[in-house]
Amino acid sequence: MGTDRRNFLKKAVVGVTGATIGGSAMANSAKSYSKIIGANDKLNVAIIGLGRRLGAYYEPISRKESNVELLYLCDVMKSQREKAASKFAKLIKNKPILENDVRKVLEDPKVDAIFNATPDHWHTPGACMAMEAGKHVYLEKPCSHNPHEGELVVAFQQKYNKVVQMGNQQRSSPESIEIIKAIHNGAIGKAYRAVAFYTNDRGEVPVPKKQAPPEGLDWDLFQGPAPRKDYMHDTWDYNWHWYGWDYGTAEMGNNATHELDIARWALDVEYPMHVDVFSGKFQYPNDGWEMYDTMEASFHFDDNRVINWEGQSRNKYDTFGGGRGTIIYGSEGSVFVNRGGYRQYDLKGKLVKDSKSASNEAGTALGGGGDMTTKHAVNFFETIRGKEKLTSPIEQGVVSQLLTHYANIASRIGKGFDVDDTTGRIFDREAMQLWKREYEPGWEPKI
Repeated sequence: MGTDRRNFLKKAVVGVTGATIGGSAMANSAKSYSKIIGANDKLNVAIIGLGRRLGAYYEPISRKESNVELLYLCDVMKSQREKAASKFAKLIKNKPILENDVRKVLEDPKVDAIFNATPDHWHTPGACMAMEAGKHVYLEKPCSHNPHEGELVVAFQQKYNKVVQMGNQQRSSPESIEIIKAIHNGAIGKAYRAVAFYTNDRGEVPVPKKQAPPEGLDWDLFQGPAPRKDYMHDTWDYNWHWYGWDYGTAEMGNNATHELDIARWALDVEYPMHVDVFSGKFQYPNDGWEMYDTMEASFHFDDNRVINWEGQSRNKYDTFGGGRGTIIYGSEGSVFVNRGGYRQYDLKGKLVKDSKSASNEAGTALGGGGDMTTKHAVNFFETIRGKEKLTSPIEQGVVSQLLTHYANIASRIGKGFDVDDTTGRIFDREAMQLWKREYEPGWEPKI
């Protein structure tokens, strides 16, 4: 990528510790991890968070070739643990321990790695706790709840030298890897613009009302790093995405993460110089949805390059085709790429190459999962063993994630802003007030 990995890490860690830490743990040879886990050793793993993303892990964990053993299924909701155990009972021979509290899982020295699929506000704190406990981490998107947490998770990775794979699984798609390499080698000339998009038909959500937490839910642990407040109806079951900023990151963190990562990868850019957004809640105006449901964002980079985002959470008019994807424009042609493969065109719009993927990775369905996730998880396992290098190392993931945070911040303050394209920091003081969030006392990760 444009700026090398080591320089990015130096910049990121300055924001967390106040001092530059030289070098990059992830830049080390993959063989360094084999000193911890032998190349032929079985890996003991735990899944933290057993909601809609759980189905994505059935195949990579249960396949014999992965050579992993599932030791724990952990979730703050009793019914989630029981459903997950019932499903895995049909797939694996051993019986995982069902656990409510992630801290107890991390205390077990037999656990080598975790899959962190908790709600967004738990992603960075959970990953940092795991690394501090000596575990490798497969960290689902968004890898951070706010920009400050992006700095934190990189600093923890660097300090504890753990394998941290961000769960933007399209980075492991053979077709995406192929076309991005071709773009970088000049297949469409100079790539100057990427348009990333997502559409869905999410319906009305209940207006939150105060009530007792559902039976079996540990509401205190669900909140974890977030400030304590009373339970509101239907918060825990996915709608936390739309009920304010304590837990979720809106559709930008929930889905734009994937396509913006492909766009940034294709254009070979890191931090933008300017961010603008148009956003609002336009569908079902009287329901409980508190975030925007429509977002257009523009990220302007040096050398006259731009990424445009168009997100429609509750209006499924298919502007670009395919529900989600990325279009890359170049001086000599263009490319459409999504989870189903890519199509390359010349300047006259003539199809030059059509690479249909054999992938069955889900698009806009809740939870997702498929063979891209399997490849991504297997890459995680093999990197721990020293056999491969990560396809989505966390220090690259946090740069893509930062684009979603910029858009959310601009939406919340109602204006665009300039960015220092060497550090990623925002010049606008009002915007920088949202660089980090408030934590429940004692829960903020400390490096």
